Amino acid sequence: VQLQASGGGLVQAGGSLRLSCAASGRTIRGYTMGWFRQAPGKGREFVSVLRGSTGAKYYADSVKGRFTISRDTAKNTVYLQMNSLKPEDTAVYYCTARPIHNVQYWDDKQYDIWGQGTQVTVSS
Repeated sequence: VQLQASGGGLVQAGGSLRLSCAASGRTIRGYTMGWFRQAPGKGREFVSVLRGSTGAKYYADSVKGRFTISRDTAKNTVYLQMNSLKPEDTAVYYCTARPIHNVQYWDDKQYDIWGQGTQVTVSS
C-alpha cells in the first residue's frame, strides 16, 4: 500500500481544513488508518485513527470534538475534517496504515506504512 496525503494549507484560527489520504496498491478495507502530526522540534504525535475492521474511531484528547476521521472505501481514501483549528494544531500531518489493528494505536512505532506528510499552518 502507498499513501498520498493532501489538503494541508494556511488557515486562520477558528477555520477548517480537510485532509485526504489516498491509498493505492490495494484496498484499505480492513486496514487501520489514521493520522499523526509533528510540530517543529517535537516528536510525532497521535491525532486519530479509524479501525478498518469495526469502524471504531479514536482521537487524541487535544482534537476530540474538533476533528473527525472518516473513510470512503470506494475511493480508497481516509479523511480528516479539522474544525475550530488552533495555532497549536500547526504541524506536518502524516497519514499511516496498518493491516491489522494494534491496541497501542497511539504509538507511531506500530505503523510501517506512511504517506509523505502535508503541512497545516494555523495563524492566530
